[in-house]
Amino acid sequence: MIQNMLNLYLFQTGGAAGIAQIAPMLILMFAVMYFVLIRPQQTRQKRWQAMINELKTGDKIITGGGIRGTIIAIKDDALHLRVPPDNLRLEISKSAVVSVAREEEPKK
Repeated sequence: MIQNMLNLYLFQTGGAAGIAQIAPMLILMFAVMYFVLIRPQQTRQKRWQAMINELKTGDKIITGGGIRGTIIAIKDDALHLRVPPDNLRLEISKSAVVSVAREEEPKK
């Protein structure tokens, strides 16, 4: 459909001159898409990777499945968690970690 619209536009405007008129609009569309879609995703990915690299034993984490636990061991691509209330020991992939649970400060 877009191809048909582009062909119709080029036919009406006279071929190559039409491409010169539409090129700035296409460049603007790609620039907007980059700053709205691609760049924020790259920023989130870099922040997540930094968080994964900074994990250490004793950190409390939350996985994508909602499991909350404390890291007791770190391997190359896996973590061992201690999960309450029965102190279960789970091995999960590092890619399953969504966030590090922050300790809430006591209210004054």
